[in-house]
Amino acid sequence: MESEKLERLLDQLERLAQRAEALLPPKTTPDWSAMAYRYRAPGHLQAILHPQLIELEDLLHIERQKRALLANTERFLTHNPCNHVLLWGSRGTGKSSLIRAVLQRYSPRGLRVIEVARDDLVNLPDIVAPLTERPERFILYSDDLSFEANEPSYKALKAMLDGSLAAPPHNVLIHATSNRRHLMPEALDDNLKAKRIGKEIHPDEAVEEKISLSERFGLWLSFQPFNQTQYLEVVHHWLTRLDLAIPDVQAMEHRALQFALERGSRSGRIARQFANQWHAD
Repeated sequence: MESEKLERLLDQLERLAQRAEALLPPKTTPDWSAMAYRYRAPGHLQAILHPQLIELEDLLHIERQKRALLANTERFLTHNPCNHVLLWGSRGTGKSSLIRAVLQRYSPRGLRVIEVARDDLVNLPDIVAPLTERPERFILYSDDLSFEANEPSYKALKAMLDGSLAAPPHNVLIHATSNRRHLMPEALDDNLKAKRIGKEIHPDEAVEEKISLSERFGLWLSFQPFNQTQYLEVVHHWLTRLDLAIPDVQAMEHRALQFALERGSRSGRIARQFANQWHAD
């Protein structure tokens, strides 16, 4: 009698599973001719038809970072040992732009980039599953990455970087950008909140677990704010790129500095925004 009840229950569960599967959107084959993709849950790689690319020559004052990332990418493309990459530092200093520039440089050699939102990192095993047998080389890219206390996504990321029993795919690297060196708040109040997790006996270990995530990236690249001279050089670069006349250089530079002051930052992003504004005026 009990076995019959169990069998009926299993049949009901199987029918429910079949109905639920029928309600899911059909799986589509990614457009493998694209150079960039965006992960859309559940399990869909959406081709980015017009990726926002940039030339390496347009990224000034980050020569050390460019050399290191290019060398790591070359090793990746030639099937040599290479590292996952963490690009961290001040906002607008070229972290995500450098990844886009690397895609621009190496896409003819089979490099592809898949953008993965932080909340979708829990799906990493499903994301990489269709990539394993592909001939291309894929960078999984997560922008502006950071974690607060009690977030689940970092566990999946840690396992993919180094820690899972299953080996990561040979043709996949992870690149993350962040304003935080350790991908979590390091202000006193934030860390105190992180330590108050339930009835944790050793709260320091809870913090160490999250800080250890950044250690699983083999290549760290730091980005610092520009000084005034560097900022103005980048402004001149973009004005030249836009083929804009500068009748009064001193007046232009004064406006550029004022533009940066209003935004509280001197960076390549601000310099390009000023050049666009100068063009509009």
